[in-house]
Amino acid sequence: MYIAHVRDHDKEIQPLKAHLLGVQRLAEQFGAKLGLKHVAGLAGLLHDLGKYSDQFQKYIDVVAFHPELPQPKRGEVDHSTAGGRLLFSLLHHKESTYLEKLLAEIVGNAIISHHSNLQDYLSPEIKSDYLRRVQDTNLPEYDLAVERFFQDTMSREELSHYIQVAVNELKQFWNRTPEQSFFVTKYVFSCLIDADRTDTRCFEEQAEVVESAQNLPLFEIYYRRLMDHLTHLKEKSNASDPINALRAQMSEQCDEFAAERPSGIYTLSIPTGGGKTLASLRYALRHSCKYEKQRIIYVVPFTTIIEQNANEVRKILQDNEHILEHHSNIIEEGQEDMEDGDEADDGLITDKEKLRLARDNWDSPIIFTTLVQFLNVFYAKGNRNTRRLHNLSRSVIVFDEVQKVPIHCISLFNEALNFLKQDAHCSILLCTATQPTLENVKHSLLKDRDGEMVSNLTEVVKAFKRVELIDRTEEPMTNETLADWVKSEINTWGSTLIILNTKKVVKDLYEKLKDSPMPVYHLSTSMCAAHRKDQLKEIRSMLDQQVPIICITTQLIEAGVDVSFKCVIRSLAGLDSIAQAAGRCNRHGEDESQNVYIIDHAEEAVSRLQEIKVGKEVSGRLLARFKKKADQYEGNLLLPKAMSEYFRYYYNRMEANLNYYVKELDKEMTKLLMSLSPENDYVTHYRKKQGASFPLILNGSYKTAAEYFRVIDQKTTSVLVPYGGGKELIAQLNSGAWLDDVTRFLKQAQQFTVNLYSQEMEQLKRDNAIVEHLDGMIYELKENWYSDEYGVDLEGEGGMDFVAW
Repeated sequence: MYIAHVRDHDKEIQPLKAHLLGVQRLAEQFGAKLGLKHVAGLAGLLHDLGKYSDQFQKYIDVVAFHPELPQPKRGEVDHSTAGGRLLFSLLHHKESTYLEKLLAEIVGNAIISHHSNLQDYLSPEIKSDYLRRVQDTNLPEYDLAVERFFQDTMSREELSHYIQVAVNELKQFWNRTPEQSFFVTKYVFSCLIDADRTDTRCFEEQAEVVESAQNLPLFEIYYRRLMDHLTHLKEKSNASDPINALRAQMSEQCDEFAAERPSGIYTLSIPTGGGKTLASLRYALRHSCKYEKQRIIYVVPFTTIIEQNANEVRKILQDNEHILEHHSNIIEEGQEDMEDGDEADDGLITDKEKLRLARDNWDSPIIFTTLVQFLNVFYAKGNRNTRRLHNLSRSVIVFDEVQKVPIHCISLFNEALNFLKQDAHCSILLCTATQPTLENVKHSLLKDRDGEMVSNLTEVVKAFKRVELIDRTEEPMTNETLADWVKSEINTWGSTLIILNTKKVVKDLYEKLKDSPMPVYHLSTSMCAAHRKDQLKEIRSMLDQQVPIICITTQLIEAGVDVSFKCVIRSLAGLDSIAQAAGRCNRHGEDESQNVYIIDHAEEAVSRLQEIKVGKEVSGRLLARFKKKADQYEGNLLLPKAMSEYFRYYYNRMEANLNYYVKELDKEMTKLLMSLSPENDYVTHYRKKQGASFPLILNGSYKTAAEYFRVIDQKTTSVLVPYGGGKELIAQLNSGAWLDDVTRFLKQAQQFTVNLYSQEMEQLKRDNAIVEHLDGMIYELKENWYSDEYGVDLEGEGGMDFVAW
């Protein structure tokens, strides 16, 4: 018997044949959703072929059963290359067909990369990591491992037949785009990663491998509960109120649309206060029932609103068990950044290996996650991210406040959505009162024709008008003059929300106003999710009791946070941000109309914040035009016409930024990932350097792109903080009790983590404020560096603020 894994605590062996066939079955199940059952299954079947070598078998025997002997260097045996080499030798030669070569490249890269990241087919250094691995790497016992595989797991004839079935499956992607080649390769890689980790986890936990549950019966129950809730709301509300009638009408339109239209990319532009959350949920559930979608995924721009939206849905659907919140990765991906990644830990299942295997693959029926986590699935390094990709297929995906996609990620976002619509059988709903014109850029979003769910949208927006925009940008304000103005007018205004563009001026204004007679709040994303939740609960309680308060914050409060102030002051920004800020004023129509003041803040350093800088300039231009020709905008800058005009100007000004320009390489990321060979200058350089044509069909620099990809400009690290229940989790971490249920620990920990920039981490490490666990896979913040007022406190007594994605 050949060994695949050994359980550390009881030394039970998982046979290699059982593991390969188990991973094959799971990968087939995952791949079948895209018609790639045998393509993905092939990756599962061959991924650990190298473990058949004597070298690996001796290695695992010594490590697991003979601690008294000299221990070999962990990971010194390369067991992931052999399967990729076998495919290349069988399918990539002169007589091979186009599809056979394509199969070898797609599946081979997944196999050789399953302990790290997908390799470059062609790198900026004009080298092929993929070719080096499958052609040149020294594998002394390769022939022996292959022979043993044929004897123990599958015969040559059976494998040959299986490969031909896989080749036929690839026909659906014949002569398709480089975009599709990238996403199919990523998808197969995702199937392999999840299948491998799931099979190994089940062996470690002595659990049965179960097939994914069918969620249709659950969605039908959810739909009935939602309809009961809507009926109850209707009975409680004033039926003669025209706003209530409009809400009910838009909700009905979503229901009808869900049943009538198949998979596609659609928009829902319900104005603030129009019942967007319930209307989108109604669409998602009805559509999932009609078209048998596997799950519903809500993607929100900031971590600040995940818990609010998820709790509302849990309450309505009366279910706490099947609704997952995924804020951020508490586990650092550093182990997977190396070329051999976690291969060093594959074999003996230790505590570190348990953490890597934890069930973190988005297999819940309803998931709430962030835009960062969504984009990381497709583009970031660390195969914990990629593992989740296959579970996006056959889903309804609802993007809340879709205008918040960072400008450098626009093209990558559009291409991912186009793949999900065209190949992964998803229905996608873009929800916002400020719809961006994503269809009007070079890598355009393939929205469906007549895809807006709300009829007579302009008239609906007019009916929901609750604020007046007042332009106070003629004279720039400092924090001193702004504070004086607020103090002089606050008794007239009542509860006031002030939103500024940078954390520095927000904190400074808070310091100037915090001794006011009324309560003053500073909302900070240096606070963990549980802390922010508590702060918002207190703010809402004050507002409900009509106690006048002041809240000073960055734009984190704009995206869907359900609060309603009497007055809002917004520092000049993009028109979409101004509109979202306006949505926090008189939100529920408590008064006939209230004021939203737009100011020009003199002390905000935004010259290096390109998106805010250009947004301010374009909005300023529209404000100036509105003063002269208000009738062109029907007297309202918050109507769809003005918003479309704003995004047209904005995307035109930012055109050079849309494709994720990588400064260090002087190349756009879209070209690194999605270029035809004739358009890829790396291929041209290869031809000149080698004096021969590039021998591969695929030419993407997948590993390089992943190294550079960041949704936010700087790298952040998740740190577990000592707030509330976080203290108990830290105690579990230090005692080892968390290992009893790793998956549960990771899900709970997300509520008590803060994402810190690298310079902040370095400062805290210098101050001995950070505790590392499992060689830096998890970080803990010491208690003195977390405050109830500011959250993470870099001085040990104060704090800071930055937007949480």
